[in-house]
Amino acid sequence: MEKGYLALVLHAHLPFVRHPEHEDFLEEDWLYEAITETYIPLIDVFEGLLKENIGFRITMSLTPTLLSMLMDPLLQNRYLKHLDKLIELSSKEIERTRWQGQFHELALMYHQRFSRARYIFCDEYKMNIINAFKKFSDAGVLEIITCGATHGYLPLMEVERKVSVRAQIKVGVDIHRKLFGKTPPGIWLPECAYNPGDDEILKEFGIRYFLTDTHGILFGSPRPKFGIFAPCYCKSGVAAFGRDVESSKSVWSSQEGYPGDYNYREFYRDIGHDLEYDYVKPYILPDGTRVNTGIKYYKITGETENKEPYVRKNALDAAAAHAANFMFNREKQAEHLLGIMGRRPIIVSPYDAELFGHWWFEGPDWLNFLIRKIYYDQKNIKLITPLDYLKIYPRNQVLTPSYSSWGWKGYNEVWLEGSNDWIYRHLHKAAERMVELADTYCESQPNGIMRRGLNQAARELLLAQSSDWAFIMKTRTHSSYAYRRTKDHIYRFTRLYNEIRSGRVDSNFLSDIEGKDNIFPDIDYKIYCKK
Repeated sequence: MEKGYLALVLHAHLPFVRHPEHEDFLEEDWLYEAITETYIPLIDVFEGLLKENIGFRITMSLTPTLLSMLMDPLLQNRYLKHLDKLIELSSKEIERTRWQGQFHELALMYHQRFSRARYIFCDEYKMNIINAFKKFSDAGVLEIITCGATHGYLPLMEVERKVSVRAQIKVGVDIHRKLFGKTPPGIWLPECAYNPGDDEILKEFGIRYFLTDTHGILFGSPRPKFGIFAPCYCKSGVAAFGRDVESSKSVWSSQEGYPGDYNYREFYRDIGHDLEYDYVKPYILPDGTRVNTGIKYYKITGETENKEPYVRKNALDAAAAHAANFMFNREKQAEHLLGIMGRRPIIVSPYDAELFGHWWFEGPDWLNFLIRKIYYDQKNIKLITPLDYLKIYPRNQVLTPSYSSWGWKGYNEVWLEGSNDWIYRHLHKAAERMVELADTYCESQPNGIMRRGLNQAARELLLAQSSDWAFIMKTRTHSSYAYRRTKDHIYRFTRLYNEIRSGRVDSNFLSDIEGKDNIFPDIDYKIYCKK
């Protein structure tokens, strides 16, 4: 009998970025890179485990914005074009490096990886990899959970708070039901940000559990008997699971954690920046801006500019050793906790999915090794999901988790500070006006352009509320894009509000923004009705 349980939770999320008005757009590459480097490698890992009948259970959140992009025909076709360019570039690299030993082996590796990605994307899943995750869910190895509609930071939705939070949750649950045919058992609260009372809204939509950062449980009231190693029920009956610090740090930290190992691939050395401009010109942006191609030939090496060539075998050996170390530590952790608690603990290890493969190239390999080692090499811990644990231990302590997030310092500072605090007066006013519009037309049934305008206003508000824009402003990466997106959505919402109030909606303007911001085609503005 196992001594404890490990719940690996991968949070797959990207903000909604779609620009049909441009042939090439830099920020759309976020999606293309994530598909090639994270989602398809994870699919490959899960597929291999299934074929070998290796039992495992993993939890994965697929956010509504990510799902919307993955099933969008425009982005699907653009991704295929992007992938074909990578295959072409890797073919050229095979020829260019023919007499360069290690670099030639790596060029062959990249060509094989890109070709494999194309096969999985086009041939196996007909350009819709959501079907892959649905297959794993139906097979019982993947527990898919939802998130807020646009990853809006719920604790800062202060004006018309309950209505705004409810709209974010309802849209997230609706798209999950539509794509996966069932109510999501759990939710990854955006940024793991919890505000006491929000669980009542989760309960309304049938959500059984959510995840918080460590201090969300430890600072709960009353104090948790088992700390973060058992869930706690809110008064609503919805369960809260807290993040384990030890297992998180070993994977998250680039200094103390596994991803900083010198044998792993260096993220910041890419041929899109290293090679001659004329050679890479067809594979960067049309305006000449150099971008990452995903072809990287060097290992981390150390804190030096003189990087050594990447050796794939050495990196895989490191990943296997790190997987063994992680498993050993979780075994000892579970054994120790069992002796203290008198019941088998659950160790909850949540990570951004994009860490695996994109930032940490060997991440999917590490995960593959870990699952196999847990299955074959020990009997002390078992991979389960949060819902599995609630079935094993349905009786748990009742408490109120504390206000918290997993951002820097644990509260709101990342999303509310000098670089981004200006957005909230606009978001609050827009939420107030959206509720006003919805209440005005709550009982009536407007048709045609008026209904389209109301639904599009709801989309624009949700998109403006995305926590990603405030985060990007704070980190000063692509900040001009985040400013523009916030202002664009607020402008579009405000113009629609004024036109709806006047009874005259500009059909050309509405059609234009419907074509650009086409997320959530089934949305109903009445989600904002307060009456």
